Amino acid sequence: MSSFWNKIPKPIFVQAPLANVTDVSFREIIAKHGKPDVFFTEFVSADGLCSKGREGLLRDLRFTENQRPIVAQFFGAQPEHIKKCAELAVELGFDGVDINMGCPDGSVLKQGAGAALIRTPELAVEIIAAAKEGAGSADRRMPVSVKTRIGYNQIEIEEWVPTLLKTGIAALILHLRTMKEMSKVPAHWEVLKRVVEIRDELKSDALIIGNGDVMTLEEGRRRTMETGADGVMFGRAMFGNPWLFKDWKDAPTTQEKLEALLEHVLLFESTWGDLIRPAQGLTKDFNIMGKHFKAYVSGFDGAADLRAKLMEAKNGKEVGEILKTAAF
Repeated sequence: MSSFWNKIPKPIFVQAPLANVTDVSFREIIAKHGKPDVFFTEFVSADGLCSKGREGLLRDLRFTENQRPIVAQFFGAQPEHIKKCAELAVELGFDGVDINMGCPDGSVLKQGAGAALIRTPELAVEIIAAAKEGAGSADRRMPVSVKTRIGYNQIEIEEWVPTLLKTGIAALILHLRTMKEMSKVPAHWEVLKRVVEIRDELKSDALIIGNGDVMTLEEGRRRTMETGADGVMFGRAMFGNPWLFKDWKDAPTTQEKLEALLEHVLLFESTWGDLIRPAQGLTKDFNIMGKHFKAYVSGFDGAADLRAKLMEAKNGKEVGEILKTAAF
């Protein structure tokens, strides 16, 4: 099936879905300063979207037209809920649906979702079928992709990858570590070449996207040439670097980084409005910005002191006042 995935020149560079990071405001900053080829939402609970908590979770599926093509990522272990979420994605106007089969978080694993699906391949196949059925609702047919890992306790691509590719997914995104390894070891990029070979042996049309430890587009191009993969998904490389996908040759100045930080903070605040609260329920906590303070404010004299002050800020106005006093 032809989809937006097949219309993007290779190598394809993709923004990773990161919980409590890649919300609509973060993606908007990225879109403004250097768009990736494909955007992803944060991962959203399919069970939650099919419960009384639906309205709160719908906020995590907001996006702007500047963030296309955009893929809605869901996690869950109940095919009927995944189907409903794929139907919802069609209704909301997304460009694609992705099933998270790689999250190693304990609460997700207990549900039988995320990386737990590596251990229940039959259920994984059912879930993909349900997603494809839901994504084909109404008058549209959106592509379905899967983001997963190369194994649970050990590398098991010879069994796991064919299981997924035989379902006819549009793209397979592989975090090149096992669930057990979390992010504690270097990504196994050497494995991806074999994954591409498996794809070709099966005569699958799925795109193969690698993920893990790549920090620049130049490195991403090298990885795709070495492995034959179709693209790279970037995660940590985006922190404090909304220019990543613009492929700047010169590093941004300290002033540019601080200006982008303030822009990010104010956009976060205006986006979430009165939903910003201390961490309770499904609301957004302003303290989420703390990880961004650490990313933007580093690598220059006085950065540690400035970060310490920013971590005490309670809102965008206070952040602006603190940054005004910083002379660089």
